[in-house]
Amino acid sequence: MAVKLLMTWDILPGREQEYFEFVVRDWLPGIQKLGLEPSDAWFTMYGDQPQIMASAQVASIARLQSILASQEWDGLVKQLLDYVEDFKYKVVPARSGFQI
Repeated sequence: MAVKLLMTWDILPGREQEYFEFVVRDWLPGIQKLGLEPSDAWFTMYGDQPQIMASAQVASIARLQSILASQEWDGLVKQLLDYVEDFKYKVVPARSGFQI
């Protein structure tokens, strides 16, 4: 059964340009190389919610567990944390449409 990795974070103030460059140059290619298929990304303009909400899908929970336990995943998250705060994620069964 396919699962989604739902992720949220806030961009550090003053790091917006560097953050967007990192996401395009390193984050997206990196998670795709690991086998995650990006499916949604949302930017919160107003309200008391995480600034970024994103998801990626993978074919099985076993595959996702393997990805999340990898050194490559740890390295990508450490790089992401140079640009963001309050990074959180959860795993849910995949369904169509945006999930939170």
